[in-house]
Parts: sequence; C-alpha cells; structure tokens
Amino acid sequence: MKRYIPFMKSPPFVAVIRLQGQIATGARSLNDAALAPVIEKAFTKGKPKAIALEINSPGGSAVQSSLIAARIRRLAAEKDIPVFAFVEDVAASGGYWLATAADEIFVDRGSIVGSIGVISSGFGLTGAIDKIGVERRVHTAGKSKSMMDPFKPEKPADVKRLKGLLDDLHVFFIDHVKSRRGARLVDNPDHFTGEIWVGDKAVEQGLADQIGHLVPVLKERFGDKVQLRRYGVKRSLFSRFGAQLIDDTVSSIEERAAFAQFGL
Repeated sequence: MKRYIPFMKSPPFVAVIRLQGQIATGARSLNDAALAPVIEKAFTKGKPKAIALEINSPGGSAVQSSLIAARIRRLAAEKDIPVFAFVEDVAASGGYWLATAADEIFVDRGSIVGSIGVISSGFGLTGAIDKIGVERRVHTAGKSKSMMDPFKPEKPADVKRLKGLLDDLHVFFIDHVKSRRGARLVDNPDHFTGEIWVGDKAVEQGLADQIGHLVPVLKERFGDKVQLRRYGVKRSLFSRFGAQLIDDTVSSIEERAAFAQFGL
C-alpha cells in the first residue's frame, strides 16, 4: 500500500535479472530475443536503485553475449542506473562477457571466472558414412559454401579460414573486456588465453572486484530495508510438450556438457 500513498516513502528496491545457462538461440538458452522484454521491464518498471545480474553461465554465442550486454549497457546509460553482477558457480567465456556489462562484479570464493577465448567444435564423420554405405551428395555455387562439412575430409585451407574467423571474434572479445574493465585488469597476458581463475584469484587479476553475495552487498549499499524484485524468462506449460520437449532435451544435454568442462 505504501507506494500508492504520496506522503509515505517506499523502501528502495533493486531489480534482479537471473542469467542462468548456456548462451545460444535455443528456446531454453539465454539470448537477446528472449531476454529483451525482461531486461527492459527491469530497468523501466518503477525506479530501481540498481540492477543486479545473477549470473551462472559457461558461455556460448559471442553475438548473443554481445547483444545482451549491449542492451544492458544502453539502458543503464539511458536510465542512469548502476549495474552489479553476482557470479555463482561460473561466469566463463560468454558468461563473463555478460558479467562485464556490470559496473562492479562480485564473486563467491568458489566462483570460476574468465575463459576469455573463442572455440569451435564438431565431429568428423567420414569414416562412419563409409561404413554404412551412404553416398554424400553436395553441390555448391561458391567454393567456400561447404567449408568444414563433417562428412568430408578436413581441408587445411578450411581450417585456416576458420582459425581466422575465430581470431577475429577473439579480438572483439578482448576489446570488449578491456573497454569495460580498463585499469582494473592487472598486466597479465594469460587473461586472454582462455585461462580461468577462482574466487580470490579472479579479484587479484582484476577480472572481478570483490568477494560478495547479492543480499548482503545490496543491504550494505542501499540499507537493510532494500527490496528485491526478480525478473526472468517465463515459459508456458504448453511449451514443454511435443517438439519443444525434444528441443529442450537436446539443449539440456548441450548445456550440461558446457558446464561439465568447468567441473560443474
């Protein structure tokens, strides 16, 4: 009732956006299309004192990471609202990209942070297709259209071209991290090798600012009466059935594998 009575002051509140999972275009994943209305609502509903990002992500798409982080930064500048990131198990690769959208990054002493690099992975199935007696038929207009076809032998020229693309994305990632973390980063060339750090060491390297958890930090900054308003992507009951269920199962396996590379 307080917020509707003009002469009674409402307690301050912080909008909390949960960013959990792999970053990709799938229905279960973190992506800009799904998060856009969530982020917009968090920044514009009422007058939040700050935005808190709860992050637990092993990474994923560089483009989706960039789009989500850019949206957060744009709204933070437009609304003049500070953004804090709170890392749980992991903020690695694209997950760390999201964390750098914040003005300050807080981690648990066991949080895994970093992995500033780019990866492309797949399978070569030339042996399998030969064994089952299937003939592969591919016709292209343009010599590079079938680059890295998993059913054809790997070509050195294709590998070189792919490596160039990955290097371009890596430079983009590095530039972003440097622009956001600036002088807070210590001088260490290992920052951009895909290396990871845990808790206190991530703070020592300047990849994070402090050890801290969401509730106590926000109470310290905004008082004991601060309220939290949580925002996240909501999925309807019917979206869990049929083809969506199959897609969700595949996405869950991929996400599990992404977390597993960090021992989680």
